[in-house]
Amino acid sequence: MAEKISIVTGANSGIGKETARALLREGYRVVMVCRSKEKAEAAREELIKDTGNENADILLCNLDSMQHVAETAKQITNKYSRIDLLVNNAGILPDGERTLTDEGLEYTFAVNHMAYFLMTRELLPLLKSTPGSRVINVASDAHNAGEFNPGNIRLEKGYSTMKAYGNSKLFNIMFTWQLAKELQGSGTSTFSLHPGVVNTNFASNSNSWFAKLFNMGRIFMISPEKGARTTVYLCTEKGIEQHSGKYFKNSKISKPGVYAAQDDDACRELWEMSERIVSEILPQAVAG
Repeated sequence: MAEKISIVTGANSGIGKETARALLREGYRVVMVCRSKEKAEAAREELIKDTGNENADILLCNLDSMQHVAETAKQITNKYSRIDLLVNNAGILPDGERTLTDEGLEYTFAVNHMAYFLMTRELLPLLKSTPGSRVINVASDAHNAGEFNPGNIRLEKGYSTMKAYGNSKLFNIMFTWQLAKELQGSGTSTFSLHPGVVNTNFASNSNSWFAKLFNMGRIFMISPEKGARTTVYLCTEKGIEQHSGKYFKNSKISKPGVYAAQDDDACRELWEMSERIVSEILPQAVAG
């Protein structure tokens, strides 16, 4: 049988690391897409020692750069002949001030939504050619603090840390809903999820008031291993393809709290806006 390949972004810590650990135990080759070489190599060494599976590869990528995301996707396409799982997991909580990436995108929007969108889009040909492949998008119930306003998608007006984060997590769910429609008949399915409130290094580099509240509540949070359970469920559970596009919580289907999350028109509009943003930043990019 062909070796099964999984791509996990943010695999050097937290939920991503525990997802990688579980998939290595399941016998997958795990491609760890990480920003820090040092942290990635340390995590890889630990995971191999713990699981006995040496098939953990590292690819370095700055997910705030669409150019880097596209280049990493090309590396994956050139190196691997299949993708069984793509787990878009890496995410950030920004500081209190609105910050732009070098490509002019609001930082949270770039990392938490556009990187999901572009990585998936560029890998679609390989995903579609792999029978039974899945795309898992780690979202959050923080989407309840978000809104889809096409005229303010980059939060030029009314910026706050919570709004930026809530919007990005809402966009993860919307992207998954539309992606399921794009994938109909291909044999590839997709799901989004809320991992729970997890005690990871998330928010550790943010000075926003929301981050301070988050850090104060760590004692009540669940472990990264528990936080990864729904992700791992969506990666490995058999027979859930019929629920493609749905949002999960505690390994069960859950209804998002914002209407736009599963509104066909809104989700299609977000997809089309994301395509336009990619074409502005990477005019030579070819759609998958």
